[in-house]
Amino acid sequence: MKRSMGAGQADNSATTIFGLLRHGQTEWNVAKRIQGSGNSPLSPAGRRQTAEWVPVLARYGWQRIIASDQERVVETVAILNRQWQLPTSHDTRLREQRWGEWEGLTIADIKQRFAGELEARVALGWQFAPPGGESRLSVRDRSLAALRAAAEAWPGEKILVVCHQGVIKTTLYHLTGREFVPGADPLLHHDRFHLLSCRGQELLPLELNIARNADR
Repeated sequence: MKRSMGAGQADNSATTIFGLLRHGQTEWNVAKRIQGSGNSPLSPAGRRQTAEWVPVLARYGWQRIIASDQERVVETVAILNRQWQLPTSHDTRLREQRWGEWEGLTIADIKQRFAGELEARVALGWQFAPPGGESRLSVRDRSLAALRAAAEAWPGEKILVVCHQGVIKTTLYHLTGREFVPGADPLLHHDRFHLLSCRGQELLPLELNIARNADR
């Protein structure tokens, strides 16, 4: 018999499945320019790559999409959702890490002009924050809060989360107990998506680095 719940009461017996996907490649990604809270349109390659994800992701039976409200994510969701027409919610907590004074600069610019400061900040690991920007800890906390809120709102559903590399990286590094150690092998591969589960408030990684050509 289905257990009845009062208004606002979460169903802690239901397991919600999340798929984490980064937005498609943008023009600033191609130029290796830091976006952060700024925006850049998807590149032609980014639009093609996003379209190629559609048949792969469709196999998982997503019931809704939650996403960042930044333009590059909104464009990505529009491509994914042309056929699916899934209900979509945008959450500001899924925005990319704010890079403050370094937004708009290329990675080469930062390494050349701020080499010493960059090295000192990167050495802080989870405490890393660009000048005038946001720390990794802040990104982690708001991202986890967004996922847990979604699991409470739609318990037991399969939810595709379209967001940013900073959101995905801080979330998965936290859930796998990884530190941000300079020079360490990366946990995540480029252009992949990742599965998580959430039961109650407990988030767990299920499968990482699923490729577009994955055989399912």
